[in-house]
Amino acid sequence: MVSYEYILGGFLASLLGSVFFMIISTTLGGNKKVKPLSGAKSNGFGNGAFQPEMEEEKSTDVVIVGAGVAGAALAYTLAKEGRRVHVIERDLAEPDRIVGELLQPGGYLKLIELGLEECANESIDAQKVFGYALYKDGKDTKLTYPLEKYSSDVAGRSFHNGRFIQRMREKAVTLSNVKLEQGSVTTLIEEKGIVKGVIYKNKAGEEMRTYAPLTIVCDGCFSNLRKSLSAPKVESPSCFVGLILENCELPHANHGHVILGDPSPILFYPISSTEIRCLVDVPGTKVPSVASGEMASYLKTVVAPQVPPQLYNAFMVAVEKGNIRSMQNKSMAANPVPTPGAILLGDSFNMRHPLTGGGMTVALSDIVLLRDLLRPLRDLNDAPALCNYLESFYTLRKPVSSTINTLAGALYKVFCASPDPARQEMREACFGYLSLGGICSYGPVSLLSGLNPRPLHLFLHFFAVAVYGVGRLMFPFPSPKRMWLGARLILSASGIIFPIIKGEGVRQMFFPATVPAYYRSAPVY
Repeated sequence: MVSYEYILGGFLASLLGSVFFMIISTTLGGNKKVKPLSGAKSNGFGNGAFQPEMEEEKSTDVVIVGAGVAGAALAYTLAKEGRRVHVIERDLAEPDRIVGELLQPGGYLKLIELGLEECANESIDAQKVFGYALYKDGKDTKLTYPLEKYSSDVAGRSFHNGRFIQRMREKAVTLSNVKLEQGSVTTLIEEKGIVKGVIYKNKAGEEMRTYAPLTIVCDGCFSNLRKSLSAPKVESPSCFVGLILENCELPHANHGHVILGDPSPILFYPISSTEIRCLVDVPGTKVPSVASGEMASYLKTVVAPQVPPQLYNAFMVAVEKGNIRSMQNKSMAANPVPTPGAILLGDSFNMRHPLTGGGMTVALSDIVLLRDLLRPLRDLNDAPALCNYLESFYTLRKPVSSTINTLAGALYKVFCASPDPARQEMREACFGYLSLGGICSYGPVSLLSGLNPRPLHLFLHFFAVAVYGVGRLMFPFPSPKRMWLGARLILSASGIIFPIIKGEGVRQMFFPATVPAYYRSAPVY
């Protein structure tokens, strides 16, 4: 067993590391340049030939593109504030997805704040989640959410994504000032540099236009409007292969299960009282063919031997059943181009690897923040002033979004198998650190759950893991080979987390109060 001196040493070393990090932060941060807004067709805007129809413009305050988790929750939230909302969704049928099924406790608290908690209860057979079980090489450790300060109802929630979205849509349309329409938005209407609304095709295929002082784009990870409002850099680190296991019990009830498999993690979590979702991560952009049987063979020969024994038979039955689905995982740091009359939200704006289930928590937190920023404004028609004011949104959201985004990206890289001995040691160190209990498990899980969105705490814990790994290598006595491997471990850890932090923005992430937009006040009319 590793002496607790190493743990204390790791913590102190991490504090020193944070000081060093602050010194170099200006070098990493740089001055972010944003491309100028233009009405060019290459940006996806209309050519300005369409003049707003004043009656229609006056009848709508906000146009929302997309009615997924972010769009449906936002529609209900803004309508409750008295805004007249027009939501345009490509397909109003119940979605059938293999992600967006686990809501962290921090996200559930935001759902309560929005008055939408009944959308994730027994009516959709949602299951409470109290933490995670982590498996590696036949060993396991249980990580419990720190929920002692909250009511008994507060926990994570897991469910069928489509059921959750449909309940929120139903909730939204109970408000008379919400218009929910099926249609495909093709273009933003831009006039003199200001977005005035959208052009869309309705269910009958007719081209329509709708106008509002504010357009909020929430059209998901495959957004066709994203490039008009941001400078996106989308990465595709892996794919998820999804199965549903039926009529079996998880080894740790009401917990998500993460297997540190080879080549990458395998996830299990409940999505109803009788179903367990299995997600197999496959690195890269291609997966074995389902039609040819290559996928079934891969799952049986590579994945099945790594599945916990309690789930093995149900896993094999699910593979034989053949209902195997896959999707590309995407990651994209928020890089908005402030645009009068429009903003992005949800996966169209910001994505992270879904390993940690943080996407809905970020989206709901953004909605709470946007609601609070818009609340003092009775008139949204001064688009330039509103745009200037809402630049504060991009800074104020950083504590939650950057913590969850950075943790997701860093954990995925640490949890994946690697031939590099330094990366192998980092993976071992992470499992060992979390298994220590106390602050070593409580701290990281509070970050993961969205209950403690503090980027500096994340940074300290990440390097505490690295230093703990070095301590393991030095025990019982150091050798030149072990010392060299320890140095490489620290370098490997730095190579994982610093690029992610740079993408999030060092200044906004760690020093948001130094950003002028942090202090923007609502325009006065």
